[in-house]
Amino acid sequence: MAPQIPVTGDPDADRLLAENPLALLIGMLLDQQVPMEWAFKGPYTLQQRLGGLDAAAIAAMSPDEIDAVFRTKPALHRFPGSMAKRVHALCQQLVDEYGGDAAAVWRGATSGADLYARLVALPGFGAEKAKIFEALLAKRLEIRPDGWERAAAPFSDDTPRSVADIDSPETLARVRDWKRTQKRRGKGKAD
Repeated sequence: MAPQIPVTGDPDADRLLAENPLALLIGMLLDQQVPMEWAFKGPYTLQQRLGGLDAAAIAAMSPDEIDAVFRTKPALHRFPGSMAKRVHALCQQLVDEYGGDAAAVWRGATSGADLYARLVALPGFGAEKAKIFEALLAKRLEIRPDGWERAAAPFSDDTPRSVADIDSPETLARVRDWKRTQKRRGKGKAD
């Protein structure tokens, strides 16, 4: 069975996330201060606007060009300017360090700790985002370097706390409910 990442509500956008490593990285990058569905649909919209999704092509764009693509109505993010800069920087780093191959970020990782270090070094990926993405790779795509559970903790557990735990509309609802409960308690995703 092909991997699935059913988070956007759009089968084509979800398929892109599962099949295109750059789309998955960009979706995770965009996942802040907007609903998950919107963030993870961003790569599909970006692909439609650009006629493809390629790290080298995005890195070769001028900052003004990528900014205009993000600002085209409807905007790709609540903060199109800053997110355009982050996506541009991410693609530039992928070109510089991984030959433009997004999957090389995890394909070459020797351990969970190494993968975490690679992820947290990416533009726009802080500690929590890197842990969630590592858990997403393990839970949805079965990319599990030794020690991934420790490196991705607490997102490696069975609590439905992040996009890594979504495998159906029902689990999306459970993640949303869990987050609302945590917010009412004054706690975050990692608590």
